[in-house]
Amino acid sequence: MFVPAGLHPVRAERHQLDQIARAGADLFEIGLAHHDAGLDGPVIQAAYHRALNRGHVLTRALRAVEHAAGLRPTVVMTYWDPVSRYGPEHLARLLAEAGAVGAMVVDLPDDQAERWQAAAQDANLSTPRLVPRHLTDTGLATVTAGASGWLYAPASTAPTGYRGPLDFPALADFTTRLRTASPLPVVSGVGISAPALAERVAPLVDAVVIGTPVVRTLMTAPERAPATTAAFAQALNPYATTETRA
Repeated sequence: MFVPAGLHPVRAERHQLDQIARAGADLFEIGLAHHDAGLDGPVIQAAYHRALNRGHVLTRALRAVEHAAGLRPTVVMTYWDPVSRYGPEHLARLLAEAGAVGAMVVDLPDDQAERWQAAAQDANLSTPRLVPRHLTDTGLATVTAGASGWLYAPASTAPTGYRGPLDFPALADFTTRLRTASPLPVVSGVGISAPALAERVAPLVDAVVIGTPVVRTLMTAPERAPATTAAFAQALNPYATTETRA
């Protein structure tokens, strides 16, 4: 389950995380708000802007990670700009101290990958990688070589929040390429906008990531977030793993 940190006051956020965990989320992905979230659609961008307007972004994110990590394994989703600003080594250490088991930099530049992976390894964080579907076999080998934890295979090539049809054969072919290139588990998200789509994606991958549908409820009707989570969790049964970001 993907939850942007700092969207609500601390007490409310902790209550929401508790409820989402009970509703069926097996893993939390906590989003570190960023002003230029280019891979995300309007819902997650709006959530990030709300969090940024609340201020104390990193502090709020670390508090969210600390609470989430007491409920479920927790990773952090971020863009490279905040990592660069806070310092890879410093940020990796802070995330690990808060209880995160990994951190995924969705737009990690190739020329910074080695530094980030070394910093994360020193902090005992895994480094999942988002893998664009268009990569050549050479590019795929480069990206997967430095990844740990899992590989993230978007179900759609659109930004997060996409609500159109999914190309299941293309996703199946891509996951086959990933499994040929790496032994790491493959997870999928982005565009998995309804429980029925999650059910169809699940057999193709090792885990399904849900985000925008839950973020939308957290933005507009937070009390509905557990029910939204439960609907996806039930659709994924017996595949079992519900994470978030879509």
